[in-house]
Amino acid sequence: MNFSLAEVAVQTNTEGVPLTVHRNGREWIVGAEPLRWYERRQWWKQAQRMPRGHGRVDVQVWRIQARLGRNMRSELVTMELECDAAEGRWLMREPLSMAG
Repeated sequence: MNFSLAEVAVQTNTEGVPLTVHRNGREWIVGAEPLRWYERRQWWKQAQRMPRGHGRVDVQVWRIQARLGRNMRSELVTMELECDAAEGRWLMREPLSMAG
């Protein structure tokens, strides 16, 4: 699958589970139990060779359902996040979709 990725700020609990996502000045709060899995990293799409010291080729992916702000009536939106632990950043896959 081809995804457009956007860097986001993610707050997690002590186990690394996402609690909030900050993107474009908005805060999304996780409103349902997240799902985690691992996928092969397609490093060759970003570089001609695997970066030195990066023998790991798996990326952690989280599917979350979150609502905008603290409004409990706000609809849940499904997001997929990639956690790049080696670089300490989070990427959101596009597009977002309404839970349903």
